[in-house]
Amino acid sequence: MEKTTAAIKRVAILGAESTGKTTLARSLALRFGTTWVPEYAREYVSNHPEACTADEIVQMTRTQLEQEQQLLLQANKIIFSDTEHIVAKVWCEDVYGSAPAWFEENLLANPYDLYLLTSNDLPWIADPVRVNPQRRDYFFSWYKRELDHYNLKYEIITGRYEQRLLNAIRAIEKHFQLK
Repeated sequence: MEKTTAAIKRVAILGAESTGKTTLARSLALRFGTTWVPEYAREYVSNHPEACTADEIVQMTRTQLEQEQQLLLQANKIIFSDTEHIVAKVWCEDVYGSAPAWFEENLLANPYDLYLLTSNDLPWIADPVRVNPQRRDYFFSWYKRELDHYNLKYEIITGRYEQRLLNAIRAIEKHFQLK
């Protein structure tokens, strides 16, 4: 018998660089006994340090979604995705002035059940793929506008370290009425 993934709740984590998205995705998956989808763009950009084209950003997002589909088969009620369409769409719009229609079409056709927007209240930690330390508030505001524009269900996640995780857990429990 083939496992159905329709009942799996999909939670996307988005936010500016160095706001704890990967740590949060990993920690939430552990807490809820499920899987999470690492950010494929981080892997891709690490291996291709030259500037990406809009087509490459689309392909990175497609690969992210393919990996999510594979990991859904292992998920237990919820799956956490360390990034999604909005981040890629904004990346294209910021760098190229526009984004391929594919982003919006797919976002509208398959929205996540909940978005966790990470606040910029963690200190910046430099690494080779992060490039916008002075623009975190700018991107946070942009992501929030996108979530509002598409009328998506989201929670802003604040707090440092353990408190951030607890705030995310509370938001998920409240949204999905898990308590």
